[in-house]
This record gives sequence, structure tokens and C-alpha cells, in this order.
Amino acid sequence: MIWIIGGTSESRELVNRLGDRKDFVVTIATEGGKDFLNTDNVIIGRLNKEEMIRFAKDNDIDTIVDLSHPYAKIVTDNAKIISEELGIKYLRYVRKKTMHKGDAIYLNSYEECYEYLSQITGTVFFTTGSKNIGGFEKVRGNNRFIYRILPALESIEICNKYNIHMGDIIALLGPFSKEFNKIMLSTYKADYCVMKDSGHVGGTLEKLEACRELGIKPIIIGREDEEGFSNLDNIYSLLTY
Repeated sequence: MIWIIGGTSESRELVNRLGDRKDFVVTIATEGGKDFLNTDNVIIGRLNKEEMIRFAKDNDIDTIVDLSHPYAKIVTDNAKIISEELGIKYLRYVRKKTMHKGDAIYLNSYEECYEYLSQITGTVFFTTGSKNIGGFEKVRGNNRFIYRILPALESIEICNKYNIHMGDIIALLGPFSKEFNKIMLSTYKADYCVMKDSGHVGGTLEKLEACRELGIKPIIIGREDEEGFSNLDNIYSLLTY
């Protein structure tokens, strides 16, 4: 059995290509992701390391295809450990990093981003989702922080937990075009735009171009280099042949 760790557009693409095959199962973290998967072989819920081991054993997994988000580092680290411990083949898809022209502030971690934001003044537009809102709020001070999040109950609940004003929440499903990014950034009069390097399919380039044309300073939270396949065709071929 093939275990696809999903939650990204690439996982949806791979599931579509596998079609009616019955020898795979997809796991995703939240209920919302199910709407985009054309299969009934879906398990919903976050799994820790012990739960992942049990899942692999219970489902006779012989191949793990890790299509989790580039910033879901814990998931990827656990999947690699499990594959080694259980002798399971591990295939990792890695999004290519976005090339930028050096006009962005490139930081290596969320911790570095918190430190940087604690020293600035202005309106910051976040496109990093809801997971780290608590950390950002600790350094907000008197600045205005705008959070663009997924239109999912879990994301809204996080905003409520940290008392985010309704006027500072944008709940939309991306990725977005350069022009749509420009509309949102200019509407909220952003001075900075915080983003992850989610690659081309994640809309990073469109955000950078929008910032450049509006004179807004982009802040990129970087990610580590990974080994893996950068072409989904390679993974599909291995699963097929």
C-alpha cells in the first residue's frame, strides 16, 4: 500500500493521476483539504510520530510519498525516521525555491522574523497562514498586523484565540495572481508583506512582483534545502512502473 502524505496541490495532482487505483491512501491534516481530493481513500487528522508508525503498520504501507508542505518540517522528519525504522521506501517531492532579485528581506526562521518585526513600525500583511499568529502577536506592539488565512474553521478559531480584530482577517483560498495581491496589499496600505517561500505553485513569485510594483518591502521566511524529486513525473513513474 502507498501512503501519500498530502495537503498540497501536488498531492491533489498525483491522486488525480493515479485515478481509480485502490493501492493508496492519502492523509491530510484538516477537513477542508478533502474538498480538493478526487478520492475516497482519505484519512483526516494530524498524526504524531507514534501514530504514524501505527498507521504504517496497520495499513501495510510499503511506500511513503511525502507531498507535505515545504514548511511542514516535523511531518517530513518523522516520515523519514519511520521509513528507516520500518524499511519502507520513501519518496519526497521538493518544491523549487523562488528566485528573487535581492530586494527582499530573507530570514532563516520564524524566530528571526519575530525579532525583525519587533523592531519595525507600520502595517504588516501576513500570507503565512494561521499557525504562527500567536508568535507574531507577541511582537505586534502598536503596529497593525493583517492576517490572510485559509477560510477554514480551524484558522478562524486561532484568530479568535488571539483576539484578532475582524477587520484584520482575510479568509481566502489562494494562490492569487499578482493583480489580486496588489489589490489586497494596497487596500490595507501594507508597508511589509511576510511570506513563506512556497515555490511557484504557492504563489510566492506573484507576491514578490506585487510588492515590487507597489514599493512594499517583502519579508521571506526561508526554508532548508532538501533532497528529493522536483518533478512529479518522476514520482508517478516510480509508482507506476
